[in-house]
This record gives sequence, structure tokens and C-alpha cells, in this order.
Amino acid sequence: MNVSGLVSVVVIALASAIIVGAVGLITLRLLARYSLVLQLLIVALATIVSVVSGMAAAASLMYVSEHDLTVFYFVAGVAGLVSLLMAGILGRALAKDSRHLTLAAASLGSGEPLASPERHSNTEFAALAGQLAATGARLQELRDREGRIEASRRDLVAWISHDLRTPLAGIRAMAEALEDDMVEDPARYHRQIRGQVDRLSGMVDDLFELSRIHSGTLRLRLSQVALYDLISDTVADLGPVAREKSLDLRFEGAMGLTIRADAGELSRAVGNLVMNAVQQSSPGSAIVVAVTEHDDGRAVISVQDDAGGIDPADLDRVFEAGWRGSEPRTPAVLPTERGRAGLGLAIVEGIVAAHGGEVTVQNVAGGCRFDLLLPVS
Repeated sequence: MNVSGLVSVVVIALASAIIVGAVGLITLRLLARYSLVLQLLIVALATIVSVVSGMAAAASLMYVSEHDLTVFYFVAGVAGLVSLLMAGILGRALAKDSRHLTLAAASLGSGEPLASPERHSNTEFAALAGQLAATGARLQELRDREGRIEASRRDLVAWISHDLRTPLAGIRAMAEALEDDMVEDPARYHRQIRGQVDRLSGMVDDLFELSRIHSGTLRLRLSQVALYDLISDTVADLGPVAREKSLDLRFEGAMGLTIRADAGELSRAVGNLVMNAVQQSSPGSAIVVAVTEHDDGRAVISVQDDAGGIDPADLDRVFEAGWRGSEPRTPAVLPTERGRAGLGLAIVEGIVAAHGGEVTVQNVAGGCRFDLLLPVS
């Protein structure tokens, strides 16, 4: 075939492909709202028609025999039927994947789990389905967390209401008794009123601290803090309370660790843990506050008690605002220790997080241990 003949074939094939392609595009536009399977069949049919029409036009110029042209038409017809069949199978697979992804997207809002098919028609759909499944799992975790937070908020409101009502009722009763001059020892009533006011003040301080933590307005005044000095001061401050319950409160561990922290806030966190252990411990047991160095270089402040441990089902909830332990970790507490509304451990977690650290809790033999893991700098 000479150059002019080859050019003529190319022009004919191009013209046929353009005409058939334009008709196919118009048809696809008209069928845009129809099934993906039908659209794939249209594309396959347009391809077959484009090839056959181009070959037929070229054959007419090359004077191909009628027998050869008939053979070509039969071959093209069989190939076209196979192509249409393959397009239909692929279209059904794509449509099935599309329906699955649509249901998966809809399930993200309802929270219902969706079973993933054993296989997908292509890698892209499989990756998209995997991402939707992972997103659904994360959303479900967030829903569960939101539910726990809401339940914790209701518990917190209930505990706060109860713990505020009790001292207020006592203050009112004692004030009325003093006003009616019906007491023989007014000084004792004055001391009791002062104690109740201190309890209320402590609850308000806890609420304010927790609000600062949750709102992100907690500002740390960082400085070099010797952990031994900080723990010693905390043990000394709470020593009288521990001795009142015949508890052995002591310090153990390293004495030379220094970190960069807010001494006041960190002291409050450690004090909350020690007070929690004091409240839960039975007379005669021990509370050990220790300072060690973690394998990764972080400083670890541990508070361990012999109060019987925490129910494993509650270990994930101990740092929720308003959470309070269940039996057997609820022995009778001192009157001066009541009414803290379950905010102490939530405040501990917030303070440690503000320092870039983490707090963990685990049951040990006879009790539990809280660990504050803090970066050295």
C-alpha cells in the first residue's frame, strides 16, 4: 500500500470514529440517569461500531471481495458480542460495588455496621470501601465517647447537686440554731460551719480548675522543679489526714530527678491522687508515693495504695468527670473528705496532659497504682 492509500485509510477510520463517537457521547448524555451497566454497554457498542464502520469503508475502497468482507463481519460480530458480554459483567460488578459504597456512606450517619463484601471489582473501590469502613469505626468510637461524656456529665450534675445540697442544708440548720439561741456551744457550731464552707470552697475550686482545663485556658508557669521536694511537701501537707485514718503515707524512689513543670499545678495533681488513695484506703494500710525514671527518659510519679483495686470494667472511666468508684473500693471516708464530686482524677488527667505527659492506672496486688509520666523538659 502506497502512502496515499494509507492516508486515505487513516482519514476514513478517523472520520468513522469521530462520527460514531459523537453519536455515542450524545447517547450517553441522554442516558446519564440510567444504570452504569447500560452506559458501559453503550461505550462498548460504540467502539465495535466504530471499528466495523471504519473497516467497511476502507474495504470498499480497497475492493475487498464479498467473501472476505462477510468473514470480517462475522468475526467482528462475534468479537462484538464477547466485548458486550464483558462490558455487562464489568458493569454489574461496578454497580454492585457502587451500591455497597452507597450503603456504606449511608451507614456512617446511622451508626449501623455494614458487612464488607469478600472482594471488590477493582483496587480503587476496595481502597474506598476500606476508608469508609475505617471512617465508620472512628465515628462509632466518637459516638461511644460522646455517649460516655454525656453520661458522665449527667452523673457530675447529679453528684454536684447532691454534694452541694448536703453542706448547705447543714449550714442552714446550724445557722438557724444559732439564730434561735438553741445551742450550748456556739463555738463548735462556728467551727462546723467553717468546715462546711471549706468543703464548698474546695468544690468550687475543683469546678473552676476543671473548666479551665476543658476550655483550654489553663496556663502553666514552668520552672525547674525538684520532684523530691514537691513530693515531700505534698506528703507533709496530707500527713495529718493520713494519720487520722492510721495510714502509712511515705515517699520512696529517686531523689535527684528534676523536670520543667508548673510546681503548683503538679503539686495539685499529686495531692489529688494521694487524697484519693487516703479516701479509699482502710485504716492500717500503706500509701506509697514514688519517683522513678522511665525507660524512655520520662520521670514517673507513682501513687500506690492497698485499697483493693478498681473493677476492671471501670479502669477506662476513672478519669471521667463525676466518676466515682464502686464496691469494693468505697470504704467509709472521713467527714472532711466527703463532697469532692468526683472531679479530682479528671483534674489530674488535665494537668498532666497540659504538661505533655500522660497518666495511667492499673491494679496491683492488694490495690491500684496511678502513674504520672512526665517529660523531663
